[in-house]
Amino acid sequence: MVDHTLLDAIGHNLTAPMPLFFALGILATLLRSELKVPDALYIGLTLYLLAAIGLHGGAEIREVGIIAIWMPIVACFLLGSLIPIASYFILRHMGKFSIHDAAAIAGHYGSVSAVTFAVATQFLSSLQVKPEGYLSAFLAILEPTGVVVGILLARIALQMETRKHGGSDGTTKPRAGWIRPVLHEALTGTGSIILLGALVIGYISGPDGIAVTKPFFGDLFKGVLCLFMLEMGLVAGRRLAEVRAVGAFLIAFAILMPIIDGTIGVLVGGFVGLSVGGATMLGVMAASASYIAAPAAMRISIPEANPSFYLTASLGITFPFNIAMGIPLYFWLAKLVFGS
Repeated sequence: MVDHTLLDAIGHNLTAPMPLFFALGILATLLRSELKVPDALYIGLTLYLLAAIGLHGGAEIREVGIIAIWMPIVACFLLGSLIPIASYFILRHMGKFSIHDAAAIAGHYGSVSAVTFAVATQFLSSLQVKPEGYLSAFLAILEPTGVVVGILLARIALQMETRKHGGSDGTTKPRAGWIRPVLHEALTGTGSIILLGALVIGYISGPDGIAVTKPFFGDLFKGVLCLFMLEMGLVAGRRLAEVRAVGAFLIAFAILMPIIDGTIGVLVGGFVGLSVGGATMLGVMAASASYIAAPAAMRISIPEANPSFYLTASLGITFPFNIAMGIPLYFWLAKLVFGS
């Protein structure tokens, strides 16, 4: 019965429009189609999705009050900090990755994918499961936290390496005054600034205020998400050839780590009082890996890291896995543990 329920959730997810548009993008790439989403449209779709998510989350926070959700907020900070730390030590000591590569990959997995969040929201909506509306505020917490912790790990490890070898082994010396540009990049990048700004606007305006935007930011959301998933499929399809090059360990990490993180996220969500839908969403956020905000920050802060590793792992492996299998898995787990 348990397996049947999980299979039903997976089957329902795979037949939804968003994953199917993602699959269409991959298929178009494999067929070497000329299908392409213009760069300007891609940027516009990204801004739209983040703004819509932020507005809704800000209005919900005003409804329930920040004090009422302090435990889930603390849980988010802990998840955003502990996930990259655990990922770093696994990649560094078990996977034998360099300090730069381990820290850069770990930062991606400590951060979060807003698109995976959006797809999970629609998945739950199709099952008539309503998570807490303020959960989108946690995106604004997890996105910069994971990136900053990942970069901090690199700086600490490099400092220790330099001291261990007396600075004579050719190890790159940590740059002074790095924390300020890292925080600036993490908090003022395109994704972060629009999400944080929309959250504030939604909070100030409240449900009545943002109701006037519903025809644009509400009714059109699913259609816009389908087009964005098409672009994500095209991008992921172009990275399929690189999956083999990243090695078996990173492939296994990009599948198993989201399952572990997602399970922890679901359990933590239930522990802090979230509903089945809310626990599912926190699991989805913990399991997802950033491929928009984190790569931009890592290119600036850890330029020595190999982009093929962190982009292929987060976008080429983890993102498709979560879209196809992960989201229904975390929902099934939340329902199994916390469902009535």
